[in-house]
Amino acid sequence: MPGSAAIDLGRQIDRFWDALQRFADSLASFDWKYMVAALVLSLALNICRGHAWANALRAAYPPERVPEVPVVASFLIGTGLNGILPARGGDAIKIVLGKQVVRGSSYPAIISSFAVLAPFDTTIGIVVLLYAISQGLLPEAPRLPDLPAFDISFWAANPGALLFTLTVLGIGAVVLFVVIARRAEAVWRHLVQGVAIFRDPTRYLRDVAAWQLAGWVCRFASFWLFLEAFRIGGSFENVLLVMSVQSISGALPFTPGGVGAQQALLAATLAGPSYAAVIAYSVGQQAAVTALSVAVAFVCLVIVFHTGDFRGLIREGQAARAAGTNRARTRA
Repeated sequence: MPGSAAIDLGRQIDRFWDALQRFADSLASFDWKYMVAALVLSLALNICRGHAWANALRAAYPPERVPEVPVVASFLIGTGLNGILPARGGDAIKIVLGKQVVRGSSYPAIISSFAVLAPFDTTIGIVVLLYAISQGLLPEAPRLPDLPAFDISFWAANPGALLFTLTVLGIGAVVLFVVIARRAEAVWRHLVQGVAIFRDPTRYLRDVAAWQLAGWVCRFASFWLFLEAFRIGGSFENVLLVMSVQSISGALPFTPGGVGAQQALLAATLAGPSYAAVIAYSVGQQAAVTALSVAVAFVCLVIVFHTGDFRGLIREGQAARAAGTNRARTRA
C-alpha cells in the first residue's frame, strides 16, 4: 500500500509538472503585435472614461477649475491601483487626487460625481450579461459551487449568506442616505452638486455617455485582440463572454482585479481551446493590463503629482471620509 501511494503521488507530481509546462508554453506563444494593439486600446478605454468623469466635474464646477490632464491622470492612477489593491482601494486615491486638482471642490461632490458613470455602465453590463446567459455561454448554476475560486464557489454554495450580505449592504446604504439627508444638509447639497450633469440630459449624453460608449468600443476591440494574441480566437461570442466574466468576478472584489474568479469562470466556459491555453490567456491578459495600468499610474503620480506615496494618499482618503462624517455629526 505505501508503495502504491508513492507511485500515485509520483504520477500526480508528473501531471502537475506537465500541466505547468503546457501553461508556460501557451503563455510564451502569444502574438506581440496583437498584444501591443490590445494594450493601447486598454489605455484608450481608461482615457475615455477619465474624460467623461472630467466632463461630469465640469458640470458641477466652472470648467476653468477642472483641468483636463490632472483629472484624467487622477482617474488613471485610481484605476491602475485598483488592479493591485483589494476592494477597489484605488478609488480612494481617485477621490483624494480629484479633490486636490479641482479648486474649491468638496469630497462629497467628488465622490458622488462617480455615480454619473454608473447608469451607462450598468445598462451595458446587464445587456452583455443577459446575452451571455441567453446564449448559454456561462456555466449553469449547479456547477458554480465546484469552480476553483473562493469568490464564486463560496457565494454559490451559500446563497443565504449572499442574500443576507446584499440585504445588509442595501440597508446600510439606505441608512447612510437618510443620515446624510437629515443631519448634513450642506453635505447633501455637495452630493447633488456632483451629479449636476443629469439636469441636462443632452449634455450628459454628449459629454459623458458618448465617451463611455467610445470606451466600451475600445474594451470590445481590446478583448478581441487579446483573444487573438493568445490564439484563443477572437469572436463576438468570446468577447461578450470575457466581458460577462469580468463583470461577475468584479461584483464582489475580494481579490485585486478579481484574480482567481476570472480564471475559474473562463476555464469553465470558453469552449474549444485547452485548459492550459485558456488559463494562459486569462492570466496573461490580466497580468498585461494590470502591469500597464500600474505603470501608467506611477508615471502619472510622479510626473503630474510629483509623488510616489500611494499609501499616504490612501490614508489621506480614509482620514478625509472620517473627517466628513465628524463634520456631519457636528452640524446635526
